[in-house]
Amino acid sequence: MYRVNVVAVAAVVTLGFFAGFAIPASAQSVTAFEGARLIIGDGRVIENATLVVEGARIVQVGQTADVRVPVGATRVDLAGKTVMPMMIDTHVHLSPTRDALIRDLRVRACYGVSAALSLGTDNYELLNVRDQMIPGAARFLSAGRGITMPEPGRTTVPYWITTEAEGRKAVEELAAHKVDMVKIWVDTRDGKYQKLTPELYGAIIDEAHKRGLRVTAHIFDLEDAKGLIRAGIDAFAHGVRDRDIDDELLAMFKQRPDLILTPNLPDRGVKVDLSWLRAGLPADDFAKLEAANTDRPAAQASYEIQARNLAKLNAAGVRITLGTDGNRPWGPHEEMLDMVLAGMTPMQVIVAATRNSAEFLRIADAGTLQAGNSADFIVLDANPLDDITNTRRISAVTLRGAAVDRVQPVR
Repeated sequence: MYRVNVVAVAAVVTLGFFAGFAIPASAQSVTAFEGARLIIGDGRVIENATLVVEGARIVQVGQTADVRVPVGATRVDLAGKTVMPMMIDTHVHLSPTRDALIRDLRVRACYGVSAALSLGTDNYELLNVRDQMIPGAARFLSAGRGITMPEPGRTTVPYWITTEAEGRKAVEELAAHKVDMVKIWVDTRDGKYQKLTPELYGAIIDEAHKRGLRVTAHIFDLEDAKGLIRAGIDAFAHGVRDRDIDDELLAMFKQRPDLILTPNLPDRGVKVDLSWLRAGLPADDFAKLEAANTDRPAAQASYEIQARNLAKLNAAGVRITLGTDGNRPWGPHEEMLDMVLAGMTPMQVIVAATRNSAEFLRIADAGTLQAGNSADFIVLDANPLDDITNTRRISAVTLRGAAVDRVQPVR
């Protein structure tokens, strides 16, 4: 991704942006959220609906006339609001220390993200954060240390390998740490480095599958995408970026209905309205974003290639998830707009960001608003099916049945 990252955004979240519609919730309470439009996350919508939450779980969902609210339940009137599942980001790179990582996860929750998969740049000492349900923080999943050819000058956290044996050894260590995914990079970085060969990534994929792990690939070139599919890759952490895809690749995807695409679209290269971010960022950080907010023809051409490719794969029925790369907690809102502008419908994008992403990450109790699932949802002031940028008009966030404090600074 080539968007601007503002690391300091996670340090302080100011009052103005996060002041909103407060939802009462407590660990053991029963609360009925009544009268809203519910976007379920699987393509369905229920108008004038009621959602009943007990503790951290959803216990009833349906049209208001059909839901029996328990006596004594707290009742919250959401008439005129839209409720959707919290988003799940399947490609991020979070901070390298525990305190900063938790801060990142808390800020993500404020923007409506309930879980995030960090792909390949995490030292193993961070992985125990996955076992902690931190109040007001998104769930953390991790690929631990990714695998690539040597890339001097870049991060040294990933395994740098040059032989099949080294690749298999790296997977063995990843499996021992019970990572959620194996991440590989197959990219010359504009000709600067050697990239993993078919023999190397073939050995990595084979070893991962033997150990019950899936593999996702950072790619750039069309031919590498084809080679990886032949080798049994499970997911792509980016779409093809060097050219328009061809019929052969489309056919290969159709033969693999379980194959996942996380398009991770780049910056569109056009000046956009960033005012929705102003109140939530320190002034200096917002100024940095605005300084980079210009029209850039080269970036526009890159986006257009990837947008056309996404449109073709979406039309072919490829399974698509949401990913943003980098460490921008608001990134899912930008990415969802870019996916719509590439040709997906708002509903398709919401399903990608919720149900599809939850299923990809094997989070069984998230991604849809249905009985038994974790009570993770966003209350919006306007309907994102009319305009996907309405996901930014957040009135409140409930995570695991508790209201996310979007007023206090996040430390």
